[in-house]
Amino acid sequence: MTGWLVIAGLGPGDDALVTPEVSGALADATDVIGYIPYVKRIPERPGLTLHASDNRVELQRAEHALALATAGHKVVVVSSGDPGVFAMAAAVFEAMEVGSPDWKALDVRVLPGITAMLAAAAKVGAPLGHDFCAINLSDNLKPWALIEKRLRLAIEADFAIALYNPRSKARPEGFARTLDILQAGCSEDRIIVFARAVSTPEEDIRVVRLGQATAEMADMRTVVLIGSSLTRLIERDGAPIVYTPRSVPS
Repeated sequence: MTGWLVIAGLGPGDDALVTPEVSGALADATDVIGYIPYVKRIPERPGLTLHASDNRVELQRAEHALALATAGHKVVVVSSGDPGVFAMAAAVFEAMEVGSPDWKALDVRVLPGITAMLAAAAKVGAPLGHDFCAINLSDNLKPWALIEKRLRLAIEADFAIALYNPRSKARPEGFARTLDILQAGCSEDRIIVFARAVSTPEEDIRVVRLGQATAEMADMRTVVLIGSSLTRLIERDGAPIVYTPRSVPS
């Protein structure tokens, strides 16, 4: 049996947001590998083995997937959102680069998914309608000094900013420091969107001004969207619309 490896994004949470391409790969798979909550989203069926593991073993998970595919299994590595955005695609290729030469000969595909920042942006309008950047606030794999530098430069460049992994129980101080940096470089009127558990039953979306934002508004299930200086708020009956215009005055 010829094996293959697919690295797939399951989207932000709602099954309706899983792409048909990803659903097809899952239907053909013999093995699904991923972080425990993501693997739980995959229904059990005959002929399919589910391999769930902790969130801090990405390289071991990648090596396991590559080894299974080399042995002839049809393997899908699942991530939430998009697998190429702070997720498993990079981990698989890191393992492939330094691992068995046989791994480089595998049939490997990356299937895109709807990442959290895009799902959150769609819920409120178009806050990423002009230039934007995405920054992961986790300092597990990079120093805080680098995160702070990137935040300051993104503010200086006046990007809209999507922040992933803003605040965990293990490092609650990181997002508070981020708000300090934002408040030092931006007007208190800057628009911020806190989008928690987008597209799930626990979804909670809040649109506030920077001066109203507190660290407790975010957790690890929250993506935070920070508008540029041009981002606008349309007040109306019901939820407001947040958007960033397509043009910048000269």
